[in-house]
Amino acid sequence: MTMSKLNRIAFIALILTAAAASQALAHAHLKTSSPAEKASVVSPGELDLTFTEELNLKFSGVKVTDPDKKEITLGDAALKDDDKVLAVPISGTLAPGNYTVDWHVLSTDGHKTSGIYTFTVKP
Repeated sequence: MTMSKLNRIAFIALILTAAAASQALAHAHLKTSSPAEKASVVSPGELDLTFTEELNLKFSGVKVTDPDKKEITLGDAALKDDDKVLAVPISGTLAPGNYTVDWHVLSTDGHKTSGIYTFTVKP
């Protein structure tokens, strides 16, 4: 193999690696949440999930379940702070116990991500 052909192969490999890395970085990853993961809090009035990318509200959502796996009633989600924060009102007061937040989002560039975390409402 000639050196120029080897250089071309190395260059193509570098381009493909960079493209794959940029795609991985384009996903909307959960940066912070309120209540935070594994936090012990008084009953929150709202969930605020902050992501690394702008979100598409139409294809993003949250489900919260109580200690008995019963779904909690939530208000209509909205976007805040440059469309990177998914704000979801919680209807009513949560009883003490462990709650699970199951979220899914679609970033404006078309990438889907999802996750689950828990928090505790203290007595």
